[in-house]
Amino acid sequence: MESGISFFARVGLAFKLLFQGGFARQTVAGLAALEAQRVKPPPERAHASGLLLLAALQREGRLVDFLEQEVASFSDEEIGSAARVVHAGCRKALRQYFDFEPAVCGAEGADFQVPKDFDAQRIRLTGNVAGPPPYRGALKHHGWVAAGIRMPDLSAVIDPRVIAPAEVEI
Repeated sequence: MESGISFFARVGLAFKLLFQGGFARQTVAGLAALEAQRVKPPPERAHASGLLLLAALQREGRLVDFLEQEVASFSDEEIGSAARVVHAGCRKALRQYFDFEPAVCGAEGADFQVPKDFDAQRIRLTGNVAGPPPYRGALKHHGWVAAGIRMPDLSAVIDPRVIAPAEVEI
């Protein structure tokens, strides 16, 4: 028996719920108490995959270091040189976990027909939007969709909040 309670016992409970208001109230209160006891994972566990990706972007491209650095005092050449390193590393990390494809097909700058039943998550309209679709305009960016996702499962012993460990040379 899959549920541990026979069919006829479940039917009996159903009738009891239907015809005994006190029992129904107790059941609802008990279910609410169980729901309240359900433990939500801490934010670092709930968002572990995002933190894992951020750690990979830091590990491969030093993205957090780059973004946390005050760059106003650096020359354009210095920033450009650093950006090349960050770009190469972050691109490597993204390709480790994702396959990307355009959200829509078409060359940027080309004439584009937005269909009547377009997906607003895949196509964002900008400029002077008036009237109902279909619309005609210029494709400014083809967008991106994650066609493949390869995020690993995270062990319970790993603290996903650690984006980059401190480095100590001995």
